[in-house]
Parts: sequence; C-alpha cells; structure tokens
Amino acid sequence: MAEVKTAARPLWHPAGWPAWLGLGLLWLIARLPLRWLLGAGAALGRALAPVLRKRLRIARRNLDHCFPERPAAERDALAQAQREELGRMLAEFAVGWMASPAAIARIPVEYVGLEHLEAAQSAGRGVLLVGGHFSHLELAGRLLTQRAPIAGMYREHHDPVFEWGIRRARLRYASAMFRRDELKAVIRHLKAGGILWYAPDQDYLRGHSVYVPFFGQPAATLTATHDLARLTGAVVIGFGHRRLPGGGYRLALHPPLPDFPSRDATADTTRVNALIETLIRAAPSEYLWVHQRFKRQPPGSPSAY
Repeated sequence: MAEVKTAARPLWHPAGWPAWLGLGLLWLIARLPLRWLLGAGAALGRALAPVLRKRLRIARRNLDHCFPERPAAERDALAQAQREELGRMLAEFAVGWMASPAAIARIPVEYVGLEHLEAAQSAGRGVLLVGGHFSHLELAGRLLTQRAPIAGMYREHHDPVFEWGIRRARLRYASAMFRRDELKAVIRHLKAGGILWYAPDQDYLRGHSVYVPFFGQPAATLTATHDLARLTGAVVIGFGHRRLPGGGYRLALHPPLPDFPSRDATADTTRVNALIETLIRAAPSEYLWVHQRFKRQPPGSPSAY
C-alpha cells in the first residue's frame, strides 16, 4: 500500500478547519442508510438547482451535442435529471470514501465480466480499467475492490487537509492511488500485473491529446490509454456501472479491446472514446454531463458552449 502523503502546511492549521468540518460531515453522511441518502441527495440536488444553473446549462448543451437524434423533450428530461444526480453524487462519494467495510458489504452488487480480470491476472498482464465520470464512480470503484485489488488515478485536491483525508480514505480499500503526474509509478504498477482504474472522458489540459469523435463530435482526448498499453503490455477493459432498480449496483466489465494497442494513437483513442460511449449509453441519466467536454475544438470551429 502506498504511503499517505502529508501536506507541508500543518494539518491542524486554522486555514484547514473548514476542510476538517467537511470531512466530518462526509463521515456522518456515510453512517446513514444508502437508500435514504439517495432520496435525500436527489431532493438536495433539486433544491440547489438555482445555484447550479450554469452547470445545468452545460449539461443541456452536451446532451444536444451527443443526442441530436433524440426528441428535445427527452434531452430536457435528461438535463433535469442532472439536478438529482449531483445531489446523489455527494451521498455516493461520502459512502464510497467513508463507509465502514461492513456497510459496503451490505450493498447489493451484481458483478458481470469478472472473468476478464481473472484471465488477465492469470496471464500476468496488467489491466487498464477504463471508465467514465458517473455520479457513483467512487462507490463503484470501492465495490469492485471487494473482488479484485484495484489502484486508481486521481487529480490532487488543492486543499491539503481534504487531499490528506480523501487519499487516506481511499487507501483503506484501494491497492494504491497515483496522482496524474506519477507516470513512472503507474508504469511499474501495470508492468507488475496490477489493475489501474481511471476515467479519460474529460478534456484534460495536461498531456498529449488528439481530436477524435465522442458521440460524433470532435473532442480533445488524451492518448494516455494507448501510451500506457504500449509501454506496459496491459489489456484495456471497459468498466461500466449503474444503479439497480431495486437497490444496489450493477458493475460490468467488458471484454478486453482486441488488438490493442496498435501503432496508431489516434485510431486507438477513437476506440477508447467509442468504448466510453457504450458505457454512457447503458445509463445516460447517471452520467455527469456538467463538464465542458467539448470546450476545446479544432482551430476555426465554433465554440460548443
């Protein structure tokens, strides 16, 4: 298990007290029943809709770009559902980070495709689990660690207390956590046959990216999946997750992408985006559409927002 990194500023410095209160609130939230939390989170999201107006407008534009073939009323309904998803996200993040192992074990889970992980591990190959930013991504990742040792990649939080607390919480169940700049450690992990879960479905400014289709629209996308697979020999497996109607979650591991990587980073990145599209289409209302996925466009193209 990776060592927890402490901040240069003392963690009990008064500037960090609001973050401590936030962590305490998350811990308290995680003590409550998940079914109740999801209902309360949906209500909170509806109540906060006026504050989230800008993000909800972005969600509506993204849905227009990604589902032009669907009736406007259906896109409106998906955009309205984002209000509740943002509230549920708070609850599911809190449970994923802070719930006890016993509470996590009580959550109903339907696992599909675990044999793909087992086959790769039996062959001594690393695995890149490619997923998307759904409201329950943190909780789904923790649920999967009940069946396999999963490491993750994350963006470092600007507040040192929150960074320390969430990293410490994740390392209670993840085999390792890597910042996005810890490339050498990631490569070692994959070469040793480790499993790494990450979501390359946002427009990250750092790293080499290419414009490839995402729901038929040009989207700046990192070539990191191609690069890591080429450098380590890891297989690429899609990781989808959604809520079950009766409670709990369905975690689906897709068959490895065949003949991946090729010599063509752009073609491979196009395939990765197509995989993520498949994951999103399985649960479009639970995907987080509030990020400016099409913020960067090819030169001369109009702004997407």
